[in-house]
Amino acid sequence: QVQLVESGGGLVQAGGSLRLSCTASGITFSSYAMGWFRQAPGKERGFVAAIGATGTGKKYTDSVKGRFTISRDNAKNTIYLQMNSLKPEDTAVYYCAVGLRAYWFPNTEADVGSWGQGVGSWGQGIQVTVSS
Repeated sequence: QVQLVESGGGLVQAGGSLRLSCTASGITFSSYAMGWFRQAPGKERGFVAAIGATGTGKKYTDSVKGRFTISRDNAKNTIYLQMNSLKPEDTAVYYCAVGLRAYWFPNTEADVGSWGQGVGSWGQGIQVTVSS
């Protein structure tokens, strides 16, 4: 059984930083891309960032490029999302997700869309609130 546990969320002022972590169990972690999605109040869940199984491939949604960095430590079965220069519009519940299959990476927007449908393994979500 796959389990994903997120941590590191909280309340921060605009311009501040937070680092989210997601630790996985029940999978061969180093074989899977991992990603972060978020859902703001009243909005659909949306893609934030993804990282390939080996950590060399990365993808970001345009609104976080240059501010957020995704990384992973395969020895610790953990991914991270370093969030800098946070804005109030970053306020959301952030979810960690496992890639759809081993050695898969969301190369296209269609891939991202499929991933975001909720199939597969997801964390319980963690709140990030950015005050203005």
